[in-house]
Amino acid sequence: MQELKRSLGLVECTLMGVGVMLGAGIYALVGQAASLAGNTVWVSFLVASVVASFTGLSYAELSSFIPKAGGEYYYVNRAFGRLVAFLVTWLLLVGIAVCSAAVALGFAGYLNALIGTDEIWTASFLVMATAALLIYGIKQSAWVAGFCTVLELLGLGIIIAIGLPKLGAIDCFEPAISGSSGTFAAAALVFFAYIGFEEIVQLAEETRDPEKNIPRSVLLSIAITTVLYVIVALCAISGLGWEKLGTSASPLADVAAVALGHQAFLLLAVIALFSTGNTVLILLMSAARLLYGMAEDGALPQALARIHKSRQSPYVATSAVAIIAIAMIASLRNIAVVANLSNFSLLVTFVIINSAVIVLRFREPQAARPFKIPGNVGSLPLVPVLGVVSSLFMLLFVGWKVIVIGTALCPY
Repeated sequence: MQELKRSLGLVECTLMGVGVMLGAGIYALVGQAASLAGNTVWVSFLVASVVASFTGLSYAELSSFIPKAGGEYYYVNRAFGRLVAFLVTWLLLVGIAVCSAAVALGFAGYLNALIGTDEIWTASFLVMATAALLIYGIKQSAWVAGFCTVLELLGLGIIIAIGLPKLGAIDCFEPAISGSSGTFAAAALVFFAYIGFEEIVQLAEETRDPEKNIPRSVLLSIAITTVLYVIVALCAISGLGWEKLGTSASPLADVAAVALGHQAFLLLAVIALFSTGNTVLILLMSAARLLYGMAEDGALPQALARIHKSRQSPYVATSAVAIIAIAMIASLRNIAVVANLSNFSLLVTFVIINSAVIVLRFREPQAARPFKIPGNVGSLPLVPVLGVVSSLFMLLFVGWKVIVIGTALCPY
């Protein structure tokens, strides 16, 4: 069987991680988060980042000594066996597919507002176009993702430039009417904005020196986006106020419009197109490699593990994921519900990923770990324990309807 092409380094992996994390979450959800948290929305981003950081460290350790595409499947399989690995990976695939379909609809909504296109057809075309790019080559996909990431950073830079002079004009510790519970509910919602760091591990078989570059890119991605999210959230509420921000369908574009006029609104809307498109690209890449990894291990039909002879990309798995995403597009509308559904699948996965680190520390204490999480009590690593506890805590705030739907989607 052909192998995937190793053409990525630390920069490309980090750009892809940052690119997907800067996508739909900050551009679309900061408004709805502000309606829950008020001026403390920046605290919500900080809380979500702490949860992501605990699990990011666990991913970093696991990916350093199990550098495989389809990472979660192999990590959980090694710790708990194939059945649990299949269940977790299925839940994760459902979450990624739902997320990519929802973000594609977000892209279609922006484009419809600009030039009046049909949203269903536009979203479906975006999925097909990004799948074609992924099949063409991972290196080309990484550079497109990098270009989009630069544009995303430009958009956030504009918001920061608008809001920085106004910092101090508001009480940034004043929550919404719901108080601290609103801050945590917003943290559960904006956790969607941190989806992406875990996708980097899917690039392990296409990355040079993955034992070092994958863990580094995971941690760098979380650190970069956390700083940006907190600053942007503070600047957005300073520039528009949490009440108006909370009712806006295009929050960051509206912040720019109030300060700089309609042309700034158009610019931010165009940047949002690249941002949401970039998120779809990287989510499809991740889901395809999960399918590929499972098929390679024999948990799914071998056809899904086929590699394109000339492009050296998993073209069957990529096509399958694109078809699933397109099938979901017509039925998804509410981005808050969809975001929390994605968060549910991810948080359950994170509970098990952190648990896998703990189990493997006891079961395979002598295994070579190029990156090892610091901080232990005896043989018990503290960070993964905190990852389990914090992920379970965040699940309390995603809403009971989301938990019911998410549980129903599990194949058990």
